[in-house]
Amino acid sequence: MTALQAQPPVTVSVFVQRCSATRLGATLARRLAVWKLDVWGIPYGTPLSDTVALLVAELAANSVLHGRVPGRDFELRLSYAYGTGVVRVEISDTHEARPDPAAVPRPGPEADGGRGLLVVEAIAARWGVSDRRGPGKTVWAETGPAVAR
Repeated sequence: MTALQAQPPVTVSVFVQRCSATRLGATLARRLAVWKLDVWGIPYGTPLSDTVALLVAELAANSVLHGRVPGRDFELRLSYAYGTGVVRVEISDTHEARPDPAAVPRPGPEADGGRGLLVVEAIAARWGVSDRRGPGKTVWAETGPAVAR
């Protein structure tokens, strides 16, 4: 028996939704994410649901504030691997500016904002930026019991 045969199959569910690049769109993305997790068997208010809600909120808010291109939406993509419990959050927009995971800005104590990626860095097992089809980028984060940092 080879190593490939010994691994159990993994079922992955995927949810994709475009949202307007507004504060309301960011709120909708967060609410849709926790609703979909509940449908997939991760109840509201559990640590994993709360973590995903915070990741979606921060990444969607960043997309609306820093990645907004007039007339363009952002896309929320969630995937859940049932066998491993890993949830991947992806937020894609059409703006070319890319955050650098190796150099997350650290605002001073008096700053009013600028801590969103610090929150993502603190609660995600891992996160990064990748290209998307067409213009723009995708900022993603993964969390779950089986994700190594």
